Amino acid sequence: MKNLISIAFCVAVLTAAVNAQGPNPPSRSYVVKSKQQVSDITKEIAAKDGNQQFDVFAQSGAEMRVAVFHDDLRENDLHEVHDGSDDVYYVLDGEATMMLGGTLVGPNQTAPGEWRSKSATGGTKVVIKKGDLIVVPRGTPHQRTVTGKGFSMILIKVFETKQP
Repeated sequence: MKNLISIAFCVAVLTAAVNAQGPNPPSRSYVVKSKQQVSDITKEIAAKDGNQQFDVFAQSGAEMRVAVFHDDLRENDLHEVHDGSDDVYYVLDGEATMMLGGTLVGPNQTAPGEWRSKSATGGTKVVIKKGDLIVVPRGTPHQRTVTGKGFSMILIKVFETKQP
């Protein structure tokens, strides 16, 4: 009986010690960008020549990336598939055409889990514009084309593992 009480006491002490540790601390500082700040970022990168991007939350050491993109023109890009990440797009301005789904034709692996191809079959063509939200789960072929006056979006990329 004395041993049973001693064991129960040890279990209680260990449980209390484990529970006292609490949740993990934040992996890095949080980020808050007001509507005005996002607008300023978008205007700043749109004023530069060519396609631009601005990392709001860089992927290094994290399991996600948040960036603002501006495309003046994006034609004939390769179709792509990400094995280890999901993409979420929120369109800030302009219009683009997305090819979503289907199968890559003759894909080449450009990095571990990253596939590119000049073409894909069986996809669906979707026109996206200001206010649209697009979720592209990992493994989904996709391609973005911009032929108008410019296109701005927020990209949220969610990775399977922490990025180097």
